[in-house]
Amino acid sequence: MSNPVTELASALLSGRVEVVDLTAVLGPETPLIKLPPQIGLNTPQVEIHTISHYDDKGPFWAWNWLKLGEHSGTHFDAPQHWITGKDYPDGATDTIPARNFVGPVNVIDCSAEVAKNPDFLLTVDHIKAWEAKHGEIEKGSWVVMRTDWYKRNGSEKDFLNADETGPHSPGPTAEAIQYLIDKGIMGWGSETVGTDAGSAGGMTPPFPAHNLMHKNNRYGLASLCNLDKLPAKGAVIIAAPLKIKHGTGSPLRVLALVGK
Repeated sequence: MSNPVTELASALLSGRVEVVDLTAVLGPETPLIKLPPQIGLNTPQVEIHTISHYDDKGPFWAWNWLKLGEHSGTHFDAPQHWITGKDYPDGATDTIPARNFVGPVNVIDCSAEVAKNPDFLLTVDHIKAWEAKHGEIEKGSWVVMRTDWYKRNGSEKDFLNADETGPHSPGPTAEAIQYLIDKGIMGWGSETVGTDAGSAGGMTPPFPAHNLMHKNNRYGLASLCNLDKLPAKGAVIIAAPLKIKHGTGSPLRVLALVGK
């Protein structure tokens, strides 16, 4: 009888399965969400401080200490991140079952629409059209929205894309998120600074990717990169946050396994 793990190991070694990094570099220049002061406090910028660097503070080694928020850079949103998910005992980064960090991923390509309109919203009709072409979204899978927004990551101004009327970035409608929840998905991911659209504060409910996903004990991934390197279906995503005690989220290295 064949062993699927052995077959996967062989495919990785032979190059028949490629590992694609979906993660942005984490550092002092990493774009972070900017909340209006009337809403709440913001995460401080990422800081990297040297402890020693092959010197008199540590002659044979180099290491650093970090100052960063749980929701900095490419990061995981746990259910306890949002008030609607605050009561789930398995809703923090240290209590979520590890099995839930690995699963098939469906990539909905909205890059052409977003190139024309940065405020583009993914609707139920868009998702149904995608399913008609690529197949049904499976229970227990991840769904991510490809927008190529990650290519703006080198500039916080371009990445946040805000003006006097607020941020302008793509995302899902509340109805789209509810449709995916009803499908039984594990989580939702985006290439923007958060899992919601820039206009999500005015939706019903506000910030539906947060409100509804976490209300249903599901997860979020934000600031993803390189979704243009994934097929619409057939890849597997590995998105394991740091095991922070009572963590509401975590920066993480998101990887995808893609057959060649």
